[in-house]
Amino acid sequence: MQSRTFGRTGREVSEIGFGAWQVGADWGKVDEDTAMETLRAAADAGVTFFDTADVYGDGRSERLVGRLIKERPGLTSATKMGRRLEQTVANYSPEHFRAWNDRSRENLSVDTLDLVQLHCPPTDLYYHPEVFEDLDTMVEEGRIAAYGVSVERVEEALKAIEYPNVASVQIIFNPFRQRPAGVFFAQAARRGVGVIVRVPLASGLLSGKYTRETTFGTDDHRNYNRSGAAFDVGETFAGVPFEAGLDAVEALRPLVAGDATLVQFALRWILMHDAVSTVIPGARSPEQARANAAAAALPALDDATMAAVRDVYDSRIAPYVHQRW
Repeated sequence: MQSRTFGRTGREVSEIGFGAWQVGADWGKVDEDTAMETLRAAADAGVTFFDTADVYGDGRSERLVGRLIKERPGLTSATKMGRRLEQTVANYSPEHFRAWNDRSRENLSVDTLDLVQLHCPPTDLYYHPEVFEDLDTMVEEGRIAAYGVSVERVEEALKAIEYPNVASVQIIFNPFRQRPAGVFFAQAARRGVGVIVRVPLASGLLSGKYTRETTFGTDDHRNYNRSGAAFDVGETFAGVPFEAGLDAVEALRPLVAGDATLVQFALRWILMHDAVSTVIPGARSPEQARANAAAAALPALDDATMAAVRDVYDSRIAPYVHQRW
């Protein structure tokens, strides 16, 4: 496992991290013992960056990550806040920030949170500098060490990093969502902003394990959010229609060399972009966590392979997602 510098924070984090949404909720049930075994397996494989949120399982994910970081001092934990109430700018208030912060610090069993990210707030929020000034105050108060944002759209990311103390941006990026690699990555690197890549496997589409007959449980967002009924549809299968994604996966499959899996190939493709600080695939079992981490050891992809991935995106995926996010 290699480390990368997390933007201007100066922290060194594993280039493959761990997204703890899956062990919290919305992906089918994962019992607590299995969840902890999965987190420990990731740490044993060299993962040092663990991302969670206060709404994943209504705090369950934070509490699990909190148990891990108590066991393994030196790990970096990142959480998110802002989705516990209706998504209006008014609800991103100093009072709510501190209430959410108190709850997350208790769940994670820490006095100061390593990183807090605004959790995909409404676009209008980025035009309210007082919100970011209050986050600066929370740093001064010792509640948080640094703050960033998790965004849905490239335009939101570009606006967010105009604020000088935004330390990181979490954004969807994978072979099926390539637009961030344009202007945003260049601007983030220039400003010293850490980039956290989420939904790296397009909600499992890029595992290559799904077929047209695959079904998902009623408690799985890949069932209930396919049309964006619960939250932004771009969070489910990266916004790609399921059948179109299946066809694109078959076009990518021949590009995977050696003993690598399609999952590992997709993660390695993401790591080919230097602006990325860490990529946070989820896992629901120790085996998945170890396999994700092993992608860091794959050799670099050559120019021909990178071009072929781009061709699949341009011809099969971009019309659905490129300008939307």
